[in-house]
Amino acid sequence: MRLATRRTILATLLTGGVVGVATWVVFFSPVLGVRSIEVTGDVTVPAEQLRQAAGVRLGTPLATVDLGLVEQRVRAVREVESARVDRAWPGTLRVAVVERTAIAVALLGPGRSAVLDRFGVVLREVAVAPPRLPLLRVQRLAADDPSTRSALTVLSVLPEDVSRLVSQVRAPSPKSVTLKLTDGRTVIWGDAGRAAEKGRLLTSLLTRPATSYDISSPKVVTVR
Repeated sequence: MRLATRRTILATLLTGGVVGVATWVVFFSPVLGVRSIEVTGDVTVPAEQLRQAAGVRLGTPLATVDLGLVEQRVRAVREVESARVDRAWPGTLRVAVVERTAIAVALLGPGRSAVLDRFGVVLREVAVAPPRLPLLRVQRLAADDPSTRSALTVLSVLPEDVSRLVSQVRAPSPKSVTLKLTDGRTVIWGDAGRAAEKGRLLTSLLTRPATSYDISSPKVVTVR
């Protein structure tokens, strides 16, 4: 066998050996395994609860972690609205979450109220409704109920200085949302369409003395 051929074979074997070792280190050994799970964005949910929800054991090869599956597990935590999971070599799994924000409360019965986020998810049940949250009144409280979704959409787009003034939101139908302010004034909102535009319009209108503001049609506003 020629010397050049032997060198080629040897180089091939060495290369194959290096690739094999590298593959083993990355995908099968604990050398590049998960050493820590870093959680960010947690405010009310304990970081340890989110680590447990991730379901990843320390030492698991970082390269083999199914990021999509971990995100799905973390999002299953009721208080989590969204989650993003990334690898940070050599051994950190990063979990970034956005928690759900309470924007309304709904009465469930005597001594029972539900705290809701913008999607109608019940974050918790309480005996006493938080006074800072507007009371939601609909015929059928449910995340998939059109009236519930319409009312919560309106609340979610209100400018902060306006949302603080809302004490109650009624939605007997998806197209007839009405806001009751803490000082007794009424805002006839209509449907949830063009919500951002209506929110900006209402901010300006509230500087005008009145008891009722009809912005159901932004082009034809009625102030009484």
